[in-house]
Amino acid sequence: MSETLHTYENGAALAEGLADAVSARLAAAIAERGAASIAVSGGSTPKAFFRALCARDIDWAKVTITLVDERFVPPESDRSNHALVAANLMQNRAAAAQFVPLYHAAATAEAAAAIASEKTAGIAAPFDVVVLGMGTDGHTASFFPGGTRLEEALDPATRRGVITMEAAGAGETRLTFTFSSLHDAGYLVLHIEGEGKREVLGRAEAAGEETEMPIRAMLRRAASPLQIYWAP
Repeated sequence: MSETLHTYENGAALAEGLADAVSARLAAAIAERGAASIAVSGGSTPKAFFRALCARDIDWAKVTITLVDERFVPPESDRSNHALVAANLMQNRAAAAQFVPLYHAAATAEAAAAIASEKTAGIAAPFDVVVLGMGTDGHTASFFPGGTRLEEALDPATRRGVITMEAAGAGETRLTFTFSSLHDAGYLVLHIEGEGKREVLGRAEAAGEETEMPIRAMLRRAASPLQIYWAP
């Protein structure tokens, strides 16, 4: 699939540029059908982007926010993506948005994933915006090399929804949307920063198995053009 590289001189400029692009997409969706949806990723990279986006003047009450993936930890944990989004994105004007979590206080991660699949099924598919990150091992979402359910997660025939994932590089058990849930977003973004991540992306663009570097699934098979936002 095609991809477009958007390069900025630093992380602050990237955060503002990405916030402009994403808010425009959300506003267009609201104008078209009265609602918009966005799935975002955790980690340290998106914090500045979240803080820029939450200040944008759109009708946030009509926006639904969810996560691309989550750790099986409660939102009180400092490892929680829910907590990251609450502190950095669900602020300012964006406090009016609806948030649909992936973590639920269930007996097992599998039970939590089933609840998350049910709760997120009410969000119109496909998402209007999906913002992915990427690890130095080439993982995106919770599609980790060596993951217990990686092939299932990457299989386009796997239903939309949330499944569990365990992997050596994942730490906690993860909850993640499947490839089929993410790849056809109206605006599909890969947000990365630093020369190291650009080098990882370069390796992912070369020949190799998707299970070795799962970001290759998005680079090769996404239905929507991948918009790569990068700053050194």
